[in-house]
Order: sequence, then structure tokens, then C-alpha cells
Amino acid sequence: MTCVEEQVSAPPPTRLPGFLHTRVGGLPRAFWALWAGSFVNRLGTMVEPFLAFYLTGVRGFSLAATGAVLALFGLGSVISQVLGGVLADRVGRRATLTGGMLATAAAMLALGYVTTTPVVIAVVFVLGVTIDMYRPASQALVADLVAPADRPRAYGLLFWAINLGFAVAMVLGGTLSRAGFSWLFWVDAATCAVYAVLIWRAVPETRVRRADREPGGFADVLRDRVAVASVLIVFGYAFVYLQAYSTLPLAMGHGGLPPQAYGLAMAVNGIGIVIIQPVAVGWLQRHDASRVLAAGMGVVGLGFGLTALAGSTLTFAATVLVWTVGEVLFAAVSMAIVADLAPPHLRGRYGGLYGTAFSVAALLGPLGGSWLLGHGTWLPWLTCAILCAASGTGALALAPAVRRRRSEALTV
Repeated sequence: MTCVEEQVSAPPPTRLPGFLHTRVGGLPRAFWALWAGSFVNRLGTMVEPFLAFYLTGVRGFSLAATGAVLALFGLGSVISQVLGGVLADRVGRRATLTGGMLATAAAMLALGYVTTTPVVIAVVFVLGVTIDMYRPASQALVADLVAPADRPRAYGLLFWAINLGFAVAMVLGGTLSRAGFSWLFWVDAATCAVYAVLIWRAVPETRVRRADREPGGFADVLRDRVAVASVLIVFGYAFVYLQAYSTLPLAMGHGGLPPQAYGLAMAVNGIGIVIIQPVAVGWLQRHDASRVLAAGMGVVGLGFGLTALAGSTLTFAATVLVWTVGEVLFAAVSMAIVADLAPPHLRGRYGGLYGTAFSVAALLGPLGGSWLLGHGTWLPWLTCAILCAASGTGALALAPAVRRRRSEALTV
């Protein structure tokens, strides 16, 4: 089997200072094109965060109807991850990413102009199916382009760019929405199109073709016990992490704090990621990925657990800062572990399965978190701490198998 990454991942010569070289040096140009496209795309991410406001404020949906439509959008996202993973392996990473972005742009523009309720609901579902299709392809591209030793750094840089772009998008989106929601649809669609064109022009196709007797379907991925166990562990983490966007604002409101307090507390997350991630890169490269993953889950569990003791904007912000450190650790190594587990020709499907854990958690997390909050203000945070402790323990238990698979991949 031809290993494509040996053909395309040779990094360009670099004369960066030592401090910068250990953080951004030695990565191939195609990776930086992907990085730039991801940053531009996230700069324009405005439709999804403001979708609930659009449905209620512009289209006149009730709160209950909006919740149902958003659940349908979430179901589409689950399908999107699986479909994107299959297409990334079958037709190619570049084609899937480009096609997914263009389809998302078209769905966004359509959603901005359709008016009848059934059509709005249908287009929201279509948008859900297309919006995450690029993710497995993007994750597989990094694994194809970047050497195994550099993958945690590469995924960390991508995570940093995505969060920096998203932080800017939140400010721009709120401002543009005052001028009219159509601006959000056009800007988001335009940045999706720019991402698609950049990938098509600057990133080579890296798909590795399957040999005749190699396993090649999603069923083969599901038969990989280590991969499935890893995804279940990730689901536990994702269920906790996504409480920040559902249960946390409810808890702060229940405590008498205004929406602005939630915004200030969550701003700590974005600022923290931008500052912490570049500093953490050197530490990440010196430690085993599974141990870093477990540490990240533990710190996230600690941060969410401490939320039970918070009562002011400052103390809530402090807990956000704690779990932000864990989020940085998790994000840098989680996809690198998936890449180590996946055969090259199945990286898209493995990435899709990983993304599905987050999509399903996004569906179930708000339901579970709000139910727990209704039975005690401390209960969701204790549950979060327990779930993260269990997930971190699971990551440590799987560590020998993950290291063994990584060693096998490096010797092929």
C-alpha cells in the first residue's frame, strides 16, 4: 500500500527562532492552507450560534417549536459526521471538504430567504446534514499530511485557530444581526466558499486507497474495540463539556445573574484558549498522548465540579478558566489518538465516528443537564465531575492498547 503522507508531508525549510519553531515550525504548507481556511471559516461562523434567535425573532417560531427544530438540526449533524467520514474515505478528503463547504453555503443562503414554515424546517435539517460534513475530512487531512510526532501540535494549532476565529465571529455576528439577519447568512456562506476554494487550490488529495483484502466499511470501524471504547470515553467528556452551553447559563440565571454575566464568564474560555494553547505546546510534545488526554478530562471534571460552589460572575469565570485548561489538553491529543488508531484508508470514517460522539452529546447533553438541574443545583456538576473522572480512568486503561497501535502504525 502506498503511504501518501510520505509523498506530501515534507515540510518546507524554516529559519524560525527556536521558540517559534517548536510551536509552528516544520509543518507542511498544505497544513497551513488548511489552517488558514479553518480560521477564515470560523471567522464567519454566525448562522449556527444565532439560529435560535433567527427562528424566534424573524420567523416567529415559539420556544417549543424552536427547540424541536434545533433538535432536528442536531440529528442532521449526527448524519453529517457519518456521511462526511464515509465520503472522505471513498471520494477523497479534498473533494469531501470542498463539496461539504459549498453545500453548506448553499443551504445557508436558502435558509436566509425561505419563508414558509415547512420549508424552513426542511432547510434547517439539510443545513444540519451538510454543516459538519467537512470535519472528518479535515481531521483525516491533518493525519495524512503531518508526521505522527507532530500531530498533537498540528491539531492544537487548528484548535487555536478555530477558537480565535469563533471568538471574533461572535462579536461580529451580534453586531451584524442588528443590521439584519441576512448579513449573517451571506457572510457565513461567503467564508464557507472561501474555505472550499482555498482547499481545492492549495491542498492535494491525500486519500490512501484500500488494498483488496483490507477492511473498508463502517462496520469494520465498529468492530475495532479500542476505537469504539475511545469514542465512548470521548462521549462522556463531550456530555460534560457541552453543559457549558446549555446547563451553565441556566444555572447562572437560576442564581440571579443576568445574561451578561454568562457572556463574561464564557469570554474567559476564548481568551484562555488563545493564551494557553501556544504555551502548552512544548509540554504536550514531551508527554504520552493518553496521559495528556486523561489529565485534560480530569481538569475539565474539576472545573465543572467546582461550578457547584460558584455564586458570582467572578467565581463562575474562575471555574471556566479551570476547565479551559483541560479543554486545551483534550483538544490537542484526542484527534491525534484517533489518527493513531485509524488505518490510513479509514481515517475519514474513524474521524466521523469521533465526531458523532460530540453530535450525540449535543442532542442528549441539554436534556440530561436540565433534568439534573431540576433535581438539585449541585447535581449536574457532581455528575460532570464523576463522568470526567470515569472517562479519564478509561483513557488511562486504554493507554497501553493505544501505544501498541501507534507503534504498529509507525513500523508499517
